[in-house]
Order: sequence, then structure tokens, then C-alpha cells
Amino acid sequence: MSSQRNLPNILITGTPGTGKTTLSELTSQQTGFIYINVGQLVKERSLHQGYDQEFESYTLDDDRVIDEMEELVSIGGNIVDFHSCELFPERWFDLVLVLRTDNTVLYDRLVARGYNQRKITENIDCEIFQVILEEAKDSYASEIVVELQSNTVDDMESNASRIQEWIEAWKTKRAQAG
Repeated sequence: MSSQRNLPNILITGTPGTGKTTLSELTSQQTGFIYINVGQLVKERSLHQGYDQEFESYTLDDDRVIDEMEELVSIGGNIVDFHSCELFPERWFDLVLVLRTDNTVLYDRLVARGYNQRKITENIDCEIFQVILEEAKDSYASEIVVELQSNTVDDMESNASRIQEWIEAWKTKRAQAG
């Protein structure tokens, strides 16, 4: 699919609390790319099979999510924000960014969100064991998966600048090959 697009698609993923939404929104503002918050899309368009009280989250209907997003991502120029990545087709993305955060910083962010202790522990364990990073490496070509630190505002700004540089390089490479 990427050979048909004039602009790349970027997935920003990571454990909840690593700064996906902040970086996605910042990057969207700086690049003019369309920002897709998958969690918000699931809620707004009821792309789920119900609410799981135990985990305090919606159970995604993967097929409906994919169907809903397919046409939009086929155009390119999207920043997709989601805490998981294995449900998306590999062909959709030209860059997969996995945000990583120090456990102490992550803990404080999750507490500030009002997460219960079980959910905090589950997410901290996920970060410790690099679950999302391994999922990305298993789901996408290694050359498009990039791990970025996301502990501070400076990290966010640096990451946004790196993404802009990568987009420009992608466009240049595409123009030269075209």
C-alpha cells in the first residue's frame, strides 16, 4: 500500500501513559497529518463488543476497527495513536514508534489518571517486560520499528522533531524513486 501513497502513515504506540496522545497531537499539529486516536474512534463509533468492567476498558471489535480505518489510511498522511499494534495490517504503516517511559515516571502518570492499582500494576509490568515493543517487532519489519524515550517535555519535542525529519526524508526518497 505504501507505494500508492504520497504521504506516509505513522503508528505511535506504547504502554498507556507513555505519551502517545501528546506526541501524536503535537506531531499532527506540526505536520498537518490527520490524527487518529483509535481508542476515541472505538468509543465514538461503537467499534467494540462492550465494556469490560474488570479491566475498565472496551473490548475491541478488531474487524470493525480495521474496516472503519482502511479507507483513511490508504490515502496516507496519518498519525495513528493506539496502545497496541498487532491488530493493524503491516501494509498500513511506514514507521512504527514505540514510546518507552521510566517506570517511576509512568507510575506517577497512571496515578494522576486515576487508574486503580490493578490497572497500574498491569501497565507497569507491560512496560517492564517490553510487551508493546516485542509486539511491534513481531508485527512489523524491523527497519520501521523505532523505540523512543518519552520521559520529559524535552523528549517529546525531540521526538516530534525526529518525526518531522523522518517525514521529509521519506518524501525525498519517494520523489527520487518516482
